[in-house]
Amino acid sequence: MARPRHCRFVVHTPNAVYFKPRGIPMTELTEESLSVEGLEALRLADFEGLSASEAAASMRVSRHTFGRILAEARNIVADVLIHGKALRIGGGTYAVLPSDITCVHSGEPGMQKLAVSSEGPSLDDLVDPRFGRAGGFVVVNPQDMSTEYLDNGASQTKAQGAGIETAERICAAGCKVVLSGFVGPKAFEALQAAGISVCQDLDGMTVREAVQKFLSGAVPFADAPNK
Repeated sequence: MARPRHCRFVVHTPNAVYFKPRGIPMTELTEESLSVEGLEALRLADFEGLSASEAAASMRVSRHTFGRILAEARNIVADVLIHGKALRIGGGTYAVLPSDITCVHSGEPGMQKLAVSSEGPSLDDLVDPRFGRAGGFVVVNPQDMSTEYLDNGASQTKAQGAGIETAERICAAGCKVVLSGFVGPKAFEALQAAGISVCQDLDGMTVREAVQKFLSGAVPFADAPNK
């Protein structure tokens, strides 16, 4: 079973979504498709001239993921230009910035609640650097910054499997993004299989600061750690 794709962030949707060679009837053309996030990768790297790190941060993905999106987009555009094909832009898995973290998966919207590992129940408590054995999670609705607290005390006492059990608890709460200090390989895999994105290295700040940093686009989604 294929893993769900993580949400990618774009500045705006394209103004024009279809291009074709002049003078060739549509019935004689082969069509290729470019995703909205593919177009955004081209804009950031080839039009704006951003570095891979800067562009990845803007789209909130890892450098590896950005490089793959960019390479695929360049290949599609080159194929269209060389072989005289039509190009359709649309689809993908993306959200438009500035946003309320409403991610579009091939046209279907859905609110993303954030789960932040926390040393306490409020936005002003510190981010817990642990994921699996965090005391709890502040669940944040980014539309209005309302919160609820998800207790994780049961996982703290487990000898094994704390990370996977915590991942299941996050999934059951309907969260789609995790902000934490570090997520271990097994827990990361469980979150990824559930379609939950992970942002790491956010310890040393409050829950509020971590959420604001994420919403500003300064925190990329993480790649799975080595086992």
